[in-house]
This record gives sequence, C-alpha cells and structure tokens, in this order.
Amino acid sequence: MGILRKKGLATLTKRAERETSEGIVVGKISEDGKVAALATLCCETDFVAKSDDFVAAAEALGDYVLACSAGEGTENVLETSVDGRKFSDILTETVSRTGEKIEVGDFAKYQLGGRGLISIYVHFNKKVGTMVEIEASDEQVAAADAIKQTAADIAMHITAAKPLTLDKEGVSAETIEREKAIYAEQVKNKPENIIDKIVEGKMKKFFVENCLVEQRFVKDDSKSVAQVLEEAAKQAGGEAKIKRFVRFDVG
Repeated sequence: MGILRKKGLATLTKRAERETSEGIVVGKISEDGKVAALATLCCETDFVAKSDDFVAAAEALGDYVLACSAGEGTENVLETSVDGRKFSDILTETVSRTGEKIEVGDFAKYQLGGRGLISIYVHFNKKVGTMVEIEASDEQVAAADAIKQTAADIAMHITAAKPLTLDKEGVSAETIEREKAIYAEQVKNKPENIIDKIVEGKMKKFFVENCLVEQRFVKDDSKSVAQVLEEAAKQAGGEAKIKRFVRFDVG
C-alpha cells in the first residue's frame, strides 16, 4: 500500500465524524447520450472544495459514475474500476493530500430504456445539479433541437424550483394528510361549510408549487412545465413527457 493511501486511510479514520457539507456536483453523459450519471463529491471546507486536488478527483468521479454498473449506491462507485484503479483509491489519496474527510455524497445513474433523452444541468457554482429523463414518441422527436433545448431548460428549472416529486401521484399519503391538517388548523375559525373548500384550494396550490409537471415554468410562468414540454414535442412532430428526475446539492 502506498504512503499516500496509508496516510489517507489514517485521516479518514481520524475525521470519520466530521461533517462534509461542502463539495462539487458532477454530471456526465455518455457519447451516445444513452447513459448519464449525477453525483456529489463532498468535503469539509469550501477551501478544499476549490483546491486542484479535489477538483481533479471530482473530474475523475465523472468517469467512474458513468462506468459504474449500478444505478445507485455510493458504495458501488467506490468499488468501480477505471483503467485498473478503483475510485476508493483516488478518494483515499485525495484525503491524504488535502487532510480532510472526503466522500461521495450522492449518486444516481440513468440509462435510456427506449426512445428519449437525458439532460443534465450543473449550476455555475457546482453546488447544485439536476438530471432529467424525457420519454419521446419516436427517435425523431427525441433528436429534435426543440426537445433538447426544452430538456436542458427543464433541468435548469428543477435546479431552481426544487420540486419534491414528478407529479401528484408521487406525493405520499402521509404528506398529503399532514398538509391538510396544517391548512385545516390555519382556518379552524372559519365556518365549517367552507373549511373543506379552503383546504382543497390550498392543496391545489401545494401541488402546483411542489410537483414538477404542475410547477410554473421559470422561464415563462404563464405555462406549466408539462405545457412547455408538450408544446416543444408538438413542434417536433410528436409527443414527450418527463419520466424521472433527480436533484443533488451540497453546501
């Protein structure tokens, strides 16, 4: 075992309880566009997050998450090998050089199962990023510039708007009941015959604010995200819908 690795393992053991609240979001898409991955590499301080050693490790992480055979689980990334080296070795050596605890915080990988495309947006500060998969009615629609641009815009929208779920069906029954109880408590002094209507109206607003397809689009709040994608698909001569998304942030 190399000196750097020994030193890095010792540092990881010593600083195991430290918080890693800083870092970088990394996203990468395969050359054919059919596979994409998003991950975070986390450290203790913003100073280290901006260091050459940490940035180099984050750039390498892009190759590893794309090569990882699993679709989730940071432990799978650590065990992935590229050119004969596991990412866990790169991480340990980077810990040795920086003197801070470093870890892969989040990881998700998408692979197209049919017609569509995947888009990734990482904000300029590299503290937040999004990956979104779009399903299309045919390959021509998926390859259309209008769909590609809209997918990129939706990824950016997710980064800014922080949706909780894709649609209403993704909101848990527990969350719905909790929100209804909060709203009912807020209007408990109102006449009983209008409380239900008020709560219903507030729930509609909750869905619009928190479900991606219902959110008002950040670049044109006169339309929902679903409407924007529908219009782009129509322009491309077909149909499209959002299949799934993930949003990661650090700091």
